[in-house]
Amino acid sequence: MDPIYIILIALAVVLAVAALMVRSRRAPAGIPTPTATVQRPSLGARLTRTRQALGGRLRTLFAGSTMGAAFWEGLEEALVAADVGVSASTEVVGRVQERKPADTGEARRALREELLKLLEREGRALMLEGTPAVVIVVGVNGTGKTTSIAKLASHLKRRGLEPLLGAADTYRAAADRQLRIWADRVGVEVVGGQAGADPASVAFDAYQAARARGRDVVIIDTAGRLHSKTNLMDELGKVVRVVGREADHIDEVLLVLDATTGQNGIAQVRQFTEAVGVTGIVLTKLDGTARGGVAIAIERELGMPVKFIGVGEGLDDLIPFEPEAFIDALLEDA
Repeated sequence: MDPIYIILIALAVVLAVAALMVRSRRAPAGIPTPTATVQRPSLGARLTRTRQALGGRLRTLFAGSTMGAAFWEGLEEALVAADVGVSASTEVVGRVQERKPADTGEARRALREELLKLLEREGRALMLEGTPAVVIVVGVNGTGKTTSIAKLASHLKRRGLEPLLGAADTYRAAADRQLRIWADRVGVEVVGGQAGADPASVAFDAYQAARARGRDVVIIDTAGRLHSKTNLMDELGKVVRVVGREADHIDEVLLVLDATTGQNGIAQVRQFTEAVGVTGIVLTKLDGTARGGVAIAIERELGMPVKFIGVGEGLDDLIPFEPEAFIDALLEDA
């Protein structure tokens, strides 16, 4: 046989063997290549400023061996500084004292339990009973309302639900565009209207579209407004009434509240609740404030459940509020 043919045959054999070796190292068809697990920061890490502000003060107190008047005054001051509220802080410290802890370790455990008692509340879970369920989101300007809506839609999609967004903020030119950009990222539809259109009409159209398309939830964005502006609050009430008549009831009216406002946010909760019957709070920007204790103040003062907290800018950074995890995060440094 011609030596050239022998060489060509040998090369073909070598190439065939190499190809088989490469294929054998590949993942079998239909089996996804393993990907690295993304480790999410702990809640304590996300609440760094409040945790350090409160925990740092408490650590100094609990490191001592005595529990005299200075200890109890310092404990109350630490809670007030974290925006738990004066009356709530006084109540909690009084209850801890009444338990007569034997040492600072017992005092810390008692403090945790008493703080948790202030957060014992029914109806914290998101109520989604309608077909479709209706969630109307309200709040003042600058609280992160539109981004919170997108994050809420992402949360619902992870639960296997299909939301639709209603762009009923028709006064701010960029509002519709901003909502659609976020909706594209999440992969959900938006129903909007012309600039300056009646917000109640847009909300009505969004509900009708969600029902016609078989969506599970319609989340309606509304224009940010100061709670002290009566005419704007009346307009918001009209949105709730119009959609409520068509849907028979509203599942949730969520107030988006900026945690950095601290105790000032309580007035917002009162005004919006009187106007539109707020059912729960979305507390945003908790990762950027030392006033995280305001969540406790809101629930204790108003009996209003905090349903979600915002702890970052990512789509996964709006998380259901879990009292035990929250209190443990605040006391982590103590």
